[in-house]
Amino acid sequence: MSAKQKIVTFLWFDSQAEEAVEHYLSIFKDSKILDVARSSGAGPQAKGSVMTITFELEGQRFIALNGGPQYKFTEAISLFVNCDTQDEVDALWAKLSAGGEEGPCGWLKDKFGLSWQIVPARMFEMIHDKDAAKVKRVMEAMFKMKKMDLATLQRAYDEG
Repeated sequence: MSAKQKIVTFLWFDSQAEEAVEHYLSIFKDSKILDVARSSGAGPQAKGSVMTITFELEGQRFIALNGGPQYKFTEAISLFVNCDTQDEVDALWAKLSAGGEEGPCGWLKDKFGLSWQIVPARMFEMIHDKDAAKVKRVMEAMFKMKKMDLATLQRAYDEG
């Protein structure tokens, strides 16, 4: 395992942790499985089956658990992805929303119910501008979108 990360996102799946991890690994280029822990048979998993998988996406560590159906993901927690280009936004949006659900303002749920925000990094520069009119125009443009469109956001920003 690589260097210790102090805070790690822990993802509770019913029984699809392996499938979810493989899906995420196929989407993010810089990703890998770090460790797989198998069940002793003392919990809800059958002896020898996957209990947890520790993995990294773009250098960020996660742990996926096959924990049973007691808990489901909600929008109260999401994984936020800063994208450098519109092509990156488009590719991640297509892959992560496939079999899931598109939401407003760059939010989506993947096929496992996990919420993601796919956002052009440039948008945050725009909404932190000191010019309140520019910020307002960008926010108004964003509120009309599902998948974020950087060119439209930039036009709204530059209008003044």
